[in-house]
Amino acid sequence: MPDAATTAVFPRAQIGAGMYESFYLRVTAPNEPLGGWIRYTVHKRPGEQPRGSVWFTLFDARAGAPLMHKHTSDAPRVPAGGWIAIGDSGGGQAPTGHDVEGGSISPGQASGRCGPASWSLRWESDEAELRHLGAPFLYRAPLPRTKLTSPAPCARFNGAIELAGRPAITVDGWRGMVGHNWGAEHAERWIWLHGVDFDGAAEAWLDVALGRVRVGRVLTPWVANGAICLDGTRHRVGGLTARGAHVREDAHGCALELVGERGLALQAQAIVPDHTAAGWRYSDPDGSEHDVVNCSIAELELDVKLPGKGAARVLHSAHGGAYELGMREHDHGVALAPFADG
Repeated sequence: MPDAATTAVFPRAQIGAGMYESFYLRVTAPNEPLGGWIRYTVHKRPGEQPRGSVWFTLFDARAGAPLMHKHTSDAPRVPAGGWIAIGDSGGGQAPTGHDVEGGSISPGQASGRCGPASWSLRWESDEAELRHLGAPFLYRAPLPRTKLTSPAPCARFNGAIELAGRPAITVDGWRGMVGHNWGAEHAERWIWLHGVDFDGAAEAWLDVALGRVRVGRVLTPWVANGAICLDGTRHRVGGLTARGAHVREDAHGCALELVGERGLALQAQAIVPDHTAAGWRYSDPDGSEHDVVNCSIAELELDVKLPGKGAARVLHSAHGGAYELGMREHDHGVALAPFADG
């Protein structure tokens, strides 16, 4: 992948290689526990052609369990000027017709139709892309097997989400993000934590991914990569050489203690509201699977100690957090959506 541009990786995959790729976004309403998480993905087994899927999840704490749907089709493609198009999407326009499913995502816009949901969203961001892996060569090297970036780690969205049988949801200045990841296999276990809409710090954001990798019979310690932005200044969190990560996690949330550049110390707690987690099944190209729990309206509290800045700063977001946990076990208590992957 080029070092300075967001582009799809799957068109360059060799026929004998296995890989996955995902472009995704999350949006969250500013004044209520309502949000969306939309993914456009490619799954390719060794020796086979890639298949594309659109995944839609709507979170609404007042309604209980999230609305989830997925549509899979052959021959994902890269539209002109865009990143990825799935199914019958026109590469920038929402699919037309009640029975047509698909979607596309391009710089600044995303659209699609999936089951009972359709959406047309635009976003703007003043933030530069976040490359979680600090060194450019790591995006070209075989390891780590999972690569990730956020083309827009903090963005403002406008548009609409429509659901069959209910009024359209107007997205007017909602905050969120746009992400991109790909690789030969998923980490053995991972956490993704994102946060916006902090009380008294409207422009602050957090975007951190943590992973454990299995090397033979050994499971490595947690490694964190990402950043936090405060008062317009971005501070890197974690890194391959960072030590001292402490992690407690389950399907209901997490408590993290992480270190960052020049002595930064970060404590983060994410809490998933009851019955609001979405459960999905992710497949690796080798046929193995992970259970994945995601809540994009999580409560999030941060305790940030910046070097030379005196007392720690506490940030709270009532429902602006996204918490995702990928795992092998199946006894986490979150029902999985009835859609296969791969």
